[in-house]
Amino acid sequence: MDAEGFGERLRAWPGVCEDVKWSADRVWSVAGKMFCALSQDGSAGPGFKVADEDFLAMIDRPGIRPAPYLARAKWVALDALDSLPEAELLARVRTSYELVRAKLPKKAQRELAD
Repeated sequence: MDAEGFGERLRAWPGVCEDVKWSADRVWSVAGKMFCALSQDGSAGPGFKVADEDFLAMIDRPGIRPAPYLARAKWVALDALDSLPEAELLARVRTSYELVRAKLPKKAQRELAD
């Protein structure tokens, strides 16, 4: 899966917007809250939030490290898009989306119901 195919999959989820932040990163958000980021130039893989209980296990895996500036919020960064199998990557990013969506106000959550 390439970066464009990855972005297409994420944009298909309810309420997801994509924009560019920090002049260099594609960022996907739900209701204005970021849940995934990917370098535009392909120099690094995606970064995304993981469940608190999964964070240490994730960063012990090859090709995955704590995300700069966001590790305290339990974000990980992958070295490349293929650092995880495609199905697992999409499932992990979907979990990030769900974690962020769960923190939204109840009204916003209802509007984003699948």
